[in-house]
Amino acid sequence: MGLYRTQIVIVTDILDVAQEDTFDKDGASVTSLIRKANISHGRLSKILKNLVSQGLLEQVNSDRASKYKISMSGREFLQAYRTFSEFTDGFGLTI
Repeated sequence: MGLYRTQIVIVTDILDVAQEDTFDKDGASVTSLIRKANISHGRLSKILKNLVSQGLLEQVNSDRASKYKISMSGREFLQAYRTFSEFTDGFGLTI
């Protein structure tokens, strides 16, 4: 049986996808986030609302559907998470 992802890992996966799609396109669609972050639509919807309200993602409304771009705060969060993750890995800890 595999390990479950923690909430923080799921959030970083979503932010990673949004960052990738922000550079390549005009933001990440919900479908792209579901596929690339491997998360259900219901759970993703709740997390997206939270990330937008906290300023880590920006919601961009296009003609057909909403897309999500990573904000500067989201980029800073990802960098801090990676730094902390490397630090804890050095001590054999998991977060």
